[in-house]
Amino acid sequence: MRMRFAALTLAAAAVGVFAVGSANADAPRAAADTSQKGRVEVIELRLKDLAYENVDLGKAGPSLGDMSAYSGTAVENGREVGRGAGTSQVVRVDGDDVTSQAVITIELERGALTMQSLRPGEASSLDMAITGGTGDFRDARGTVRYWDINTPQERLRAEILH
Repeated sequence: MRMRFAALTLAAAAVGVFAVGSANADAPRAAADTSQKGRVEVIELRLKDLAYENVDLGKAGPSLGDMSAYSGTAVENGREVGRGAGTSQVVRVDGDDVTSQAVITIELERGALTMQSLRPGEASSLDMAITGGTGDFRDARGTVRYWDINTPQERLRAEILH
């Protein structure tokens, strides 16, 4: 059960970030206008349609190397704005304390966005680092914060530095 919860949590994280670019698809392109360098783009979204699969490697239950794969859809103002997917892998187990590493790729109308994070235990909130991207996001960095992870109220706030 603990691995399933971690997979859904990180799936939500993956899904949320990819919608960041799509939500402002009509905004001027930062890549075409150098005067927009150094700006912060803020997006707030809700998550839906999370799909996941767990792979229990080694001994039964949480163990080093166990993996989860996930995907989903982000929604802004009732409109689907993107999709994304990723994996998480258990990197530390100390009794009931399980830590996973998540790696996520998000496809946006304006390019792809990548992110990663460690997720300790069953935290209901999580910060993920934006590690780069393609297209308008080729120089992106920043943070995505998730709240109410693995609940119908799950939401995120992405702060992308261009």
